[in-house]
Amino acid sequence: MFAADEASRGLGIELLEQGEGTAVLRMTVTRSMVNGHGIAHGGYVFLLADSAFACACNSHGPTTLAAGADITFVAPAHEGDVLVASAEERTRYGRSGLYDVTVRRGDEVMAEFRGRSRSIRSTTSKEPA
Repeated sequence: MFAADEASRGLGIELLEQGEGTAVLRMTVTRSMVNGHGIAHGGYVFLLADSAFACACNSHGPTTLAAGADITFVAPAHEGDVLVASAEERTRYGRSGLYDVTVRRGDEVMAEFRGRSRSIRSTTSKEPA
């Protein structure tokens, strides 16, 4: 799935590790990712966490999409910072799942993300996710 993810790869996001229900991704904050306050725009931090979530929840095989997600920003990131997002499955039940992602700069936690997933039966199905 990550190999076909043009949005993530286009921003320089790298997949470092992937396992059953887990994933670790890395992104360097570039000048174009910095907002008017001189810090990384939260949307880019969310995107990094969301990409890690996507890799973790799709590690089981069936196409799985986000049903919802939220993020808590703990500390600001700046141009040049290297951020690492580590995703871990908390539980799966039926076609649903719950995943936590921690975004760090070195040892410092930058953000905490929680994603809710839903597996779909087929990518061509018109059935609601």
